[in-house]
Amino acid sequence: MPSFDIVSEFDSHEATNAVDQANREVTTRFDFKGSGANYALKDGLVTMSANSEFQLQQMLDILNMKLTKRGIDISCLDIAEPKITGRTAQQIVTLKQGIESDLARKIVKLVKDKKLKVQAAIQGDKVRITGKKLDDLQEVIAMLKQEELDMPLQFNNFRD
Repeated sequence: MPSFDIVSEFDSHEATNAVDQANREVTTRFDFKGSGANYALKDGLVTMSANSEFQLQQMLDILNMKLTKRGIDISCLDIAEPKITGRTAQQIVTLKQGIESDLARKIVKLVKDKKLKVQAAIQGDKVRITGKKLDDLQEVIAMLKQEELDMPLQFNNFRD
């Protein structure tokens, strides 16, 4: 039976490269000279440190640009509020990966409401769609691409 998986993931190596490029740009930009502003990436968390909240906003724009150039959809970012303590300001940006259970249930509901002859099953952080006809599966993919969802979705593991 034909099937495919709906996932939400990104290439962590590309994320590391994007953060490194953003660090290089911050160290060479004139408006950041001597400020000690930097990015640190660890386990999907990007910690931005700067002297002011305004610099953090500029750093966020740089990070978004570098991630986009590297093919990472910025809708997978979860941006926390900046924490300002004395002379420094920090902001944490989380790179979300995997489909959360609420979004998975929403996807299953959308597929069932379409009334196609397919089955949707939640399997951990992905959703598997199974059906008898490839056309039905392709219709599900087209429908999900048109939906406005919180996370970027990829369709992989397509089996005939």
